[in-house]
Amino acid sequence: MPIYLIVLMCALNHSGFSGSRMAVSLYALELGASQLTIGVLMALYALLPMLLAVYVGKLADRVGPRLPMMIGTAGVAVALLLPPLFPGLVTLYVSALLLGSTFHFFFITVHGIAGGIGGAENRARNYALVSLGFAAAGFIGPLATGFSIDHLGHLPAFMVLAGFTVVPMLLLWLKPDFLPKAAGHAAEGGSRSAFDLWRIPSLRNTFIASGIISSAWDLFQFYLPVYGHAIGLSASAIGAILGVFALATFVIRIVLSALARRFSEAQILTYAIFVAACAFVLFPVFQNAYALAAVAFLLGLGVGCGQPMSMSLIYALAPPGRASESAGLRVTVNNVAHLVIPLLFGSIGTAFGYAPVFVANSAMLVAGGFLMRKAGISKT
Repeated sequence: MPIYLIVLMCALNHSGFSGSRMAVSLYALELGASQLTIGVLMALYALLPMLLAVYVGKLADRVGPRLPMMIGTAGVAVALLLPPLFPGLVTLYVSALLLGSTFHFFFITVHGIAGGIGGAENRARNYALVSLGFAAAGFIGPLATGFSIDHLGHLPAFMVLAGFTVVPMLLLWLKPDFLPKAAGHAAEGGSRSAFDLWRIPSLRNTFIASGIISSAWDLFQFYLPVYGHAIGLSASAIGAILGVFALATFVIRIVLSALARRFSEAQILTYAIFVAACAFVLFPVFQNAYALAAVAFLLGLGVGCGQPMSMSLIYALAPPGRASESAGLRVTVNNVAHLVIPLLFGSIGTAFGYAPVFVANSAMLVAGGFLMRKAGISKT
């Protein structure tokens, strides 16, 4: 079935992308970079997606999924090969910028088309499957990166991650007929501003919910390698902790449909935010890898439901023919958090140490959780 080929491509492409965050962070630290420099590198992942995501979504709605998905896959491969070809900190800036911008051609397009495969009755299942693919990648990518760094070195690890993009590129090049056609939305829809989507209250509330969860996810991916390196954990141990986090997101997504039958989307997202807030408070208490893995698992349970729940709602609530554009606006909102969070908390960590970073993010999540209780996202 087409959805399973799409899930396979998601798992492989995102393995390379998710592993790149750890590889970039640890290689930069190896080169003597500060926490603030790491924050700048992670923020570069979000800079262009924040600015271009809506236009990428419009492109996918207009021309169909194959071209933007190929751009995304090839771009990730090229960006991962740059550090081995041109070692140094300057190359990492270029690579991070290219990784963030090109991967979202693939990411936004997938989220714009998955809901329509097999009819409306399969929408929730499709997004659950796609999210499972991304969750599996979140486990595979960091684990592969950690072991590659420990056994091969920092630069060969980038080449290992680039290898994950080969199969998706071959599928898109040689067997594109499994992809759906262009949405072909009406001309009047194409002339509207994306801010029209923001003005729809139910969509706006869903974007806000997605951004809250995304900020917690992003801080963990950015700061755990920094914290782990500071307390003397090996790259393999850091990769394993990130892998346990991804495993938890996989587990929660398996049971998510059952949870959705008992609770509304707003309730699930609110509970998830509070669980994530509790986990962040616990991180600076521990320095043992097994204890940190347990806390990472708790955090994964909290944030793992955000993506499939929000994307299913966005697809259902988006005007006809504007699903990818709506997915692009969601990415824009998320990447505002992705841009601000690493810079803000990298500065806090440099000035005050590690504990205030985790506690401050926990406080932000608690505030967001109380706001979410009044968000009014309705069940569809």
